[in-house]
Amino acid sequence: MNDVCLVYVTAPPDQASTLARALVERRVCACCNILPVSSVFRWDGAIQEESEALLIIKTTADRFEALREAVLALHPYDVPEIIAASVSDGHPPYMDWVRGEVG
Repeated sequence: MNDVCLVYVTAPPDQASTLARALVERRVCACCNILPVSSVFRWDGAIQEESEALLIIKTTADRFEALREAVLALHPYDVPEIIAASVSDGHPPYMDWVRGEVG
């Protein structure tokens, strides 16, 4: 069974790098990729369109709860996006590296 997962978190572009660095420093993830995105969503009854940064975070299922708690503590949004997806397969040395970084 593979325990590596990807977690998606959006954040304000000017805060994404600080958030990613804090998560890696806390060892709740091995790595964060930061991508610019445009998000369209409904908030408080109105359709919004915002520039955001998407963090693609690599961690393990065992560390997900600690990662979620860290994001909630550090994130500026009232309701941050925190979505985890299991990785079904991957390059074994990379998967081992992820496990080692958060273990």
